[in-house]
Amino acid sequence: MNSKQLLYVAGPTASGKTTLAIALAKHFKTEIISCDSRQFYKEMSIGTAVPSPEELAAVPHHFIQQRSIQNPYNLGDFQREALELLKKIFKTKDKVIMVGGSGMYADALIDGLDHFPKVDSPLRNELQKQAEEKGIITLQQLLKKHDPSYYQKVDLENPHRLIRALEICLTSGKPYSSFLGNKQAPDFFSTQKLVIQWERAVLYERINLRVDQMLEQGLEEEAKNLYPFKKINALQTVGYQEWFAHFDGTNSRETTIEEIKKNTRRYAKRQITWFKKYSDVILINGGSPIEDVLMKL
Repeated sequence: MNSKQLLYVAGPTASGKTTLAIALAKHFKTEIISCDSRQFYKEMSIGTAVPSPEELAAVPHHFIQQRSIQNPYNLGDFQREALELLKKIFKTKDKVIMVGGSGMYADALIDGLDHFPKVDSPLRNELQKQAEEKGIITLQQLLKKHDPSYYQKVDLENPHRLIRALEICLTSGKPYSSFLGNKQAPDFFSTQKLVIQWERAVLYERINLRVDQMLEQGLEEEAKNLYPFKKINALQTVGYQEWFAHFDGTNSRETTIEEIKKNTRRYAKRQITWFKKYSDVILINGGSPIEDVLMKL
């Protein structure tokens, strides 16, 4: 058994991950790695529920607001840099806390990544243009033609996943699915996953309350400042897209707020589904005191 351990605090949005992660980091006198793919960006603060200055000062945090939305950061970048950081921290610490609801980023660090050929930006731009001009159905039909196997598995309403698969298919001449399954997990630490769970109705109440708090903190103004950059991938995010539609004249302010709450609840459902696939997890009841959590470790 490896003596170095990564404790991954997972759970849907608004479940209390930040609070638990900080409590664990304080107990073990260690540091926190964020795997929230939207908290990477310094321009996005309120809408991504970045920890408060007091929370950030409580224990060392990494991968929070360290780059600009105009400086793209992908899964491979995160995995590479996070592995390097883990090696450094594990020289003096036996445990490191990772926290975030972006399961794909967490899995990349824990399980490794499949290796894909490099693709060129012009192709990606062309696929994005097709989607904008002809609709997402164009991407769906292309993927069905070039990789019917992956077509059956992928979220067909997620244009970013479709474009990623298609650029690999068209660059390599091989199905995207043929590159899956060749990942190698890092071997210098073990992982324990802790998944926070709430009754669905209570979680939805927490989500609605959080959105209200974000509005009080200035979410609308933050989105307005980001409106000129609305095409950037990082901003294709719940809490921002709805405001962009409002600024375009599509929805009223009241409808926009309800859409944010509804779409955040839908996002939470997708996160819950993602985390259900994990094995060997410790389930944590939402709001549990740190003492109860430590007894389960």
